[in-house]
Amino acid sequence: MTHPAHHQPGFTLVEIAIVLVVVGLLVGGLITPLSTQLEQRRVADTQRAMEEAREALVGFAALNGYLPCPAVSAANGLEARDGERCAGERRAGFLPWATLGMPKLDSWGHIFMYSVTPAFADSGDRFRLATPRDITVATRDATGNLVAATAPNDIPAVIVSMGKNGYGGFSDLGVRAADAGAGNADEKANMSLAGTAYIARGASDNAALPGGAYDDLVVWVSPNVLFNRLIAAGRLP
Repeated sequence: MTHPAHHQPGFTLVEIAIVLVVVGLLVGGLITPLSTQLEQRRVADTQRAMEEAREALVGFAALNGYLPCPAVSAANGLEARDGERCAGERRAGFLPWATLGMPKLDSWGHIFMYSVTPAFADSGDRFRLATPRDITVATRDATGNLVAATAPNDIPAVIVSMGKNGYGGFSDLGVRAADAGAGNADEKANMSLAGTAYIARGASDNAALPGGAYDDLVVWVSPNVLFNRLIAAGRLP
C-alpha cells in the first residue's frame, strides 16, 4: 500500500524574504535613534569634561595666583611657561591638560583648545580686580544676528572643543584637520590660535544658517567666579 508523501512544514522563499525585509526595517529604525543617543552622550561627556577643566583652571588660579599658559605641544601637556610669562608670548593653543590633571581629548579624539588673556597668565605681575581681560564670546539670536554672550573684552580664559566634525582641530598626534572651506564661518572664528573673539551657539547641520553649520563647544571662565574664588583663597584683597 502506497502512503502519500508528507510535506514537512517550513518557510517558503517568499516568506523568508518578507521576514528579512521586516527585520531590516526594524533594525534600520533602531540604528538611527541609537546613533543619535551615542552622539548626545559624546556631547554630554565632552561638555562635562570642559566644565571640569574650567573648575581646574579656577582652582589653579586660586592656588597660584595666575592662570596657566597653553600646553607645550600636542605631546606635552605641561604649560609652556618661560620665566614669568607664556613661552613665545603665546596666548592660545592646547589646554595644558597635564598641568591641570585633566583629559587631553574630547569625545571625538580632538585635543581641547585654550586661550588665556596674557595678563592673567603672568606669574610675575599677578592679576588684580582691575586687570583688563581681552576675550569676547558671541552667540546668535533667533534671527541669526551675532549678539553678545559675554561683556566685550571681559573673559580671562576660554576652552574650545572642535566638535564632531573636528574642523580646525588637532588629533592626539597633533595633526590638524582641514576646515570646511567656504562654510562654517562661526567655526572658523573659533579656530584661531591667536584669537580673542569666539562664538558659542547651538549645534546645527544646516549650512544655510547664518554662520553655517556648527558643532563646536565653548566654555569660558567667568571673571566674577574667578575673582570670588581668589578672594576666598586670600589671593585678592
